[in-house]
Amino acid sequence: MTLRIHGNRQLKTLPGLLTRPTLGRVREAVFNIWQGTIDGCRWLDLCAGSGSMGAEALCRGAKEAIAIEKSAKACTIIRQNWQQVADSSQQFQILRGDAIAELHKLAGQQFDRIYFDPPYASDLYQPVLEAIATQQMLAEYGEIAVEHSPELETIEPLPPLEICRQKVYGNTALTFYRPA
Repeated sequence: MTLRIHGNRQLKTLPGLLTRPTLGRVREAVFNIWQGTIDGCRWLDLCAGSGSMGAEALCRGAKEAIAIEKSAKACTIIRQNWQQVADSSQQFQILRGDAIAELHKLAGQQFDRIYFDPPYASDLYQPVLEAIATQQMLAEYGEIAVEHSPELETIEPLPPLEICRQKVYGNTALTFYRPA
């Protein structure tokens, strides 16, 4: 299966239900909200799946993208997709493993934009936001977009994060956080 991103570029996805690529309209909405802030940014893609969000960020000028994904097969697809879209001035890295453990390995780094899209039924939401907050991984004017089911109650972040906006797109909801 393939999907298309910015510039009509095709990306590979894994067959079956192992990953759930972010819907095109949700991807478009995120990049419209963050319009003008992607060029030159440091991007972190958590539970990256096919890497479509990071690939889109690279296509829109992110200087660096890092993906964290548990599945080895998905990591292979992300690498192929990002190699296809990144230019020589951009850097990317794919980290295979548990999101919390890999976040701890990135301690001390800050990101301008973070996209977090775990399996909707997972128990990762609170621990990941806590790790990002306590390790101060979000740059001063950075934002995190968390994709979740509209039925999920709002995930209250730890200071120094606060909710700055919430959007619902059918069966997908996004909650955005920024430094308080």
